Amino acid sequence: MQLGRKATHWARSIVVGAAALALAACQGSSLGSLPGTSISTDLAPQTTGDVIGTGSVRVGLLLPLSGSNGATSIGTVFRNSAELALSNFPNADIQLLIKDTGGTVEGGRAAAQSAIAEGAEFILGPVFSNAVSGAATIARSSGVPVVAFSTDTAVASTGVYLLSFLPAGDVKRIIGYAASQQKKSFAALIPDNSYGAVVEAAFRQEVGRAGARIVSIQRYSATGTDTSDLAAKAQAIAASAGQIDALFVPDGGGVPGLVVQTLSAAGANFGNLKVLGSGQWDTQQMKSNPLLAGSWYPGPDGAGFQSFADRYKSTYNSVPPRNATLAYDGVTLAAGLVRSAGQQRFSRNVLTNQDGFIGIDGLFRFLGNGQNERGLAVYQMTGSGSQVVSPAPRDFRTAR
Repeated sequence: MQLGRKATHWARSIVVGAAALALAACQGSSLGSLPGTSISTDLAPQTTGDVIGTGSVRVGLLLPLSGSNGATSIGTVFRNSAELALSNFPNADIQLLIKDTGGTVEGGRAAAQSAIAEGAEFILGPVFSNAVSGAATIARSSGVPVVAFSTDTAVASTGVYLLSFLPAGDVKRIIGYAASQQKKSFAALIPDNSYGAVVEAAFRQEVGRAGARIVSIQRYSATGTDTSDLAAKAQAIAASAGQIDALFVPDGGGVPGLVVQTLSAAGANFGNLKVLGSGQWDTQQMKSNPLLAGSWYPGPDGAGFQSFADRYKSTYNSVPPRNATLAYDGVTLAAGLVRSAGQQRFSRNVLTNQDGFIGIDGLFRFLGNGQNERGLAVYQMTGSGSQVVSPAPRDFRTAR
């Protein structure tokens, strides 16, 4: 079966409450077949545990509903977001099978096995990389695709796609934009941990792609509350500040403010030096820091999240974390594909179509290796908020 330009147009205007999630057209793509077909709920295996929705197509939603280190609260928020998505998509022909992973490899494996045994054709989640690894082993052997919420690209692969915001995407957008604004000499102050390793590799690649040069990369200890190593590495950057016109500081929290303060004390000229951040900067605390005024960072279009957050708060009487939209978009994606793509709905070619999808957080598409690309905006800090200096693209043909 083929869906071309004159065939089915994938729900570009699915209105979901006050926001919209539009699924891009699969233009000119040849769609492979999906093994199996949906089973009538009258004939399907009996479900166990928590279920949301009454549709004929079953989708597993694997979440950390037990465990430690805040896992339960994250799982609850994602479950609420999924429930909100279905309530705003009343004709969705899906049924969510909620399964607890406990945030572990074994829990992810057991949750996936349970969901698939009960007829799940598609899996959303898990959240943590360990659980994704466990779920993936079961899902692959059953031919069931997974759209997970982890940011660890090590667990991505063919058939296991990540919906989360990936560090490399942030780096690509902010370095590309800086280069377009004639920034030619870069430095970076990066945490010495696994996140830092990922962003450093992406930083080196994107600076090279832009034809610019790297003057200095400093790695600081990111353990505990001791900031002495960070301050020392910021001093090292300050010593070469005259040769730099862009400084990349991907860490959030108090790190960028301390770095700017250190460089200012050392006499750095911020008329020439632009500080660049990552998606970790997208917090009210950082937006309200006057030290960061004039800095740039990448992020999704904020209008969609605000609308979602208002509905979430009205329904659950609490403010959702920024990543709660992942579960909402995942559920709406599944429902939209069921409605628009027929028996091809969860095939690889459908999920990795080049035009991608538009969710609450804007444009995104899955790559064949399981990672994703997102259409991000670039914001400038004002000291009391932020403003868009480069809008998020609305399609991948114009994305930079």
